[in-house]
Amino acid sequence: MKLTNFIDGNWQEVGEVEYTAVLNPANGEHLAEVRMSTKEDVSLAVAAAVNAQKKWALVPAPKRADYLYEIGRLMKEKKEHLAQVLTKEMGKVIEEGRGEVQEGIDMAYYMAGEGRRLFGETTPSELADKFAMSVRAPIGVVGLITPWNFPVAIATWKSFPAIVAGNTFIWKPATETPMMAYEMAKIFDEAGLPAGVANIVFGSGSEVGTALIEHQDVKVISFTGSTETGRKVAELGGRHLKKVSLEMGGKNAVIVMEDADLSLAVEGILWSAFGTAGQRCTACSRVIVHKDVKKELEKMLLEQMESLTIGDGLDESVKIGPVINKQALEKIHSYTKIGQEEGANLLVGGNILNEGDLEKGFYYAPTLFTNVTPTMRIAQEEIFGPVVSLIEVSSLEEAIEVNNGVKFGLSSSIFSKDVNKIFRAQRDLDTGIVYVNAGTTGAEIHLPFGGTKGTGNGHRDSGVAALDVYTEWKSIYVDFSGKLQRAQIDTE
Repeated sequence: MKLTNFIDGNWQEVGEVEYTAVLNPANGEHLAEVRMSTKEDVSLAVAAAVNAQKKWALVPAPKRADYLYEIGRLMKEKKEHLAQVLTKEMGKVIEEGRGEVQEGIDMAYYMAGEGRRLFGETTPSELADKFAMSVRAPIGVVGLITPWNFPVAIATWKSFPAIVAGNTFIWKPATETPMMAYEMAKIFDEAGLPAGVANIVFGSGSEVGTALIEHQDVKVISFTGSTETGRKVAELGGRHLKKVSLEMGGKNAVIVMEDADLSLAVEGILWSAFGTAGQRCTACSRVIVHKDVKKELEKMLLEQMESLTIGDGLDESVKIGPVINKQALEKIHSYTKIGQEEGANLLVGGNILNEGDLEKGFYYAPTLFTNVTPTMRIAQEEIFGPVVSLIEVSSLEEAIEVNNGVKFGLSSSIFSKDVNKIFRAQRDLDTGIVYVNAGTTGAEIHLPFGGTKGTGNGHRDSGVAALDVYTEWKSIYVDFSGKLQRAQIDTE
């Protein structure tokens, strides 16, 4: 199967271009070939989006929302098929694949509801016989650049608010996981979304991503990916005066206090650290544990890690799937070596799994380090794999200081039964998301998603906050006095 661009409601096969293989990271199976598009492909998509947006913006928002309701219905109808495709191309276990598709369904229904709630404000004017209000206005054409680890959920976080707000978009999915974008294009088409509202252009970030950012008719860029790439997106977008929304890396921690329910904490850590094989921007890669319970927590973690099954995510009994590719495998393994060189104690894991049924895939053993200090590289840098570091502390204050002592600020968690500690933590942890008595993952679509410091640039995906990325505020003054009134001058 060859995946070609979806532009202006049609599958575009024009031009002589290269295709690259899409592989199943669980076993190396050849799934498809995806088009490596050019700058010219981007220009075609932008032209279609510009033309469609003029009409789309005039469609009443509740009518635009009706398309999202239909998209959500179709996603629900095809949920199992979508989950199977997702697991094959990305590797996460099928249970997580179903959960990710459900997140997209939830986002469709939630943002459809916003079609009747694109609220502005009315406010009294300081002058007589004058009316003042603000409204949300669509921006135009937006460019969406999404990562491989959540190939459909993150795309819905971005595209659905863009749609309901009256924008059109060009979506560049990750080259590693283009099949979900192909499936979504079919759903957009089946839902009757007008041609040109949704456009998908496959290809590399250097070619397609750069062309999107540089195109004068693309007004917004929404990017999720690595901090290194995000910085480049921000720099290039800034030169072209784009509105740029960035959601990047994390170095997330679970804090376990001496009064915590340790069994619950272990469950939360295992799910946060090893779900999606640690390939989440919200994954737990640090456990900051009080010295009084460190040994017991360490023992419980080791016992539970022994029961984690590893393999092809399509197997319902498997709990951890592969990492995305060989490059990721090598990067993760390099951090194991770094941790050992820094003096951390490797308790379990730390090796590539390539025997038996795992021989043809990209698997890494769940890895646990202890006696890690806060300044070690394995405690500071994003590894993006199933590697966890245990850091011992003596107090809540020290735990918060360690948590905040990294350049990222996405997600954090605290396990405690003490309400005073909990309220201090939720106030003082400098992350965009805080969990209490839960792991560092599990964001819900009706709340803002994003972080502080090196994790982002202040914008948010999901929730009503997402609409701020895809709308401009327009202030409107209606003077019905029949005379010229000068604000701040004629008020006395």
